[in-house]
Amino acid sequence: MTQHAIPTEFNATMRKFGAPHTIIRSYRYWSVLLRPAQVTLGALVLAAHEPVTAFSQLSPASFTELHEVTRHIETALNKAFHYDKINYLMLMMVDPDVHFHVLPRYAQPKSFVGLEFTDAGWPAVPDLGHVNATDTAINQQIIEHLQSYWP
Repeated sequence: MTQHAIPTEFNATMRKFGAPHTIIRSYRYWSVLLRPAQVTLGALVLAAHEPVTAFSQLSPASFTELHEVTRHIETALNKAFHYDKINYLMLMMVDPDVHFHVLPRYAQPKSFVGLEFTDAGWPAVPDLGHVNATDTAINQQIIEHLQSYWP
């Protein structure tokens, strides 16, 4: 499937996570965004475009595309940062639109653009309270790096 144009309307969850500026890739039913708060290097948000608040309410076409999108995410993150594990968290407690937090996990600190990124929760659950310090410019470099590895 080819990349689709970036949607012109964003749900509240996508806006909260910086859309359109943080969008790495958009598909027909999903967008992949860089999570501005980098819990781990390459932390993403995978947001559904459909206006639903329950996973089971997504269309069959959305579920079909989800297979391709997750394959692309894992391919790009692995090539870009060589993660050890990957976690998909669907919490939807604060932001009700269907979305996942996609967290690549690392047993050892990772270096990117001269900064060290740690995975404070390794090897247990991700520590969402720990954020690796980045800024808009560094986040843009992460976006561009991931895009260069996107299938």
